[in-house]
Amino acid sequence: MKIGFIGAGNMASAILDGILSGNFVEKNNIYAFDVSKERCEIFAQKGVNISDDSIDLVKACDYIILAIKPQNFPEVMTHINDFVTEEKTLISIAAGISTDYIKKFFETDVTVFRAMPNLPMVIGCGATALCAVDDINDERFLVAKKIFSLSSIVEIIPESKMNEIIAVNGSSPAYVYLFAKSMLMYAKNAGIDEKSALKLITASIKGSAEMIEKSEDDIDTLISRVSSKGGTTLAALDILYKNNFSDTVVEAMEACTKRAEELSK
Repeated sequence: MKIGFIGAGNMASAILDGILSGNFVEKNNIYAFDVSKERCEIFAQKGVNISDDSIDLVKACDYIILAIKPQNFPEVMTHINDFVTEEKTLISIAAGISTDYIKKFFETDVTVFRAMPNLPMVIGCGATALCAVDDINDERFLVAKKIFSLSSIVEIIPESKMNEIIAVNGSSPAYVYLFAKSMLMYAKNAGIDEKSALKLITASIKGSAEMIEKSEDDIDTLISRVSSKGGTTLAALDILYKNNFSDTVVEAMEACTKRAEELSK
């Protein structure tokens, strides 16, 4: 089995690292192509083959991971369309690009899967939404699932919800980073040592996430467990409620989904 990456950006690099760390495929059976020589050099340093052209990569590989920007799909798909056969499997990680949109570029009945991984894959702690197919025990689908499971958890999501899942999964680390940045800003303004504050903030975020996952309590109960009546936490939460924190997050996620839908047209 040979795996190729069209596009060698950060997410592709994270997926590659998972494949290599899990010894899923030998380095000499992995190929990459990117218009950026710098990105190709990064992949070359990992020991994989660098293709001179995306067509050469498609010819060589069984599974092709499409790690390119949504706006580049028409150009790339048109370029490779004569060389994509029924034996090839395409896996797209692009936001807003449907499997039907990809298939329309090919005359053959090509197998296409759609995935939405996120940035924490770079440290092996990612989360990937993988588009469901009619038969999730299909050999090709199981290979696609394995590729992502090496560096992330994988949840199977129907394609009808793949645009919405971007806000939940693909983009959500940025929300957490912004929240952490805001907390750090307060700590600095309050004269707290930045390094110490950052350690406490990240540990709090990690621990809170672990409690959501492992506690038998629902999220509302967990909030109440931290919020004593008349206490400091409730004073902080009152400000967040007053400023419609939850509604703002939902509105932001709706904007994310809207943009995904725009990219799909």
